[in-house]
Amino acid sequence: MQKCILVVDDDDMNLMRTKRILGKEYNVLFASSGMEALKRLKTENVDLVLLDIEMPKMDGFETFERMKEFAAEIPVIFLTASGLENDVRSAIKLGAVNYLKKPFQPQELVKRVAREFIKE
Repeated sequence: MQKCILVVDDDDMNLMRTKRILGKEYNVLFASSGMEALKRLKTENVDLVLLDIEMPKMDGFETFERMKEFAAEIPVIFLTASGLENDVRSAIKLGAVNYLKKPFQPQELVKRVAREFIKE
């Protein structure tokens, strides 16, 4: 059965690019906000979340905190345009399994996602 990845990003271009990169190997779902992500996580069988940090209304950190209340077992890889050391530290401290700085190389995204599924 194909693994399911939820990509959470408020930028449609990032969503489509990620689908192009991962869509052949995985079932890729989208959420364009933190609230939408939380709803999808309650209704879909998701194996991994790619979560943008910078989003309006509810950023990736708050989304992750709320997600952990009911879906703590799902691994999260943060996607960040900033690459600020504080953001990276915060993401790992919250329990993210990895992070990736945008714009990322397609092969790097594939490698990090595959690494999480190999751990199972």
